Amino acid sequence: MSTTVFGQGTGDNAFDPVESLNYEQARDELIEVVRILELGQMGLDESLKYWERGEALAKTLRGAFGRGGAPGGGCHPRHDKDYRKRR
Repeated sequence: MSTTVFGQGTGDNAFDPVESLNYEQARDELIEVVRILELGQMGLDESLKYWERGEALAKTLRGAFGRGGAPGGGCHPRHDKDYRKRR
């Protein structure tokens, strides 16, 4: 289990700017954001902050695929054997 803390979900500076993350950092944070949201154990305001963060991360990751910044030179994750192992 990862011990990386991605953000507190509150305040304007709770998360690092998405632009400062590399592909792997953005992907790992998006996975964690989804897990947190799936738990459903926070209030609406905090959930909304995590949802918005997830949207920003997903947009960045989609852009990385278009620029070839993803592992495998922009291949779809289902074609990336390392990605499949992590799932």
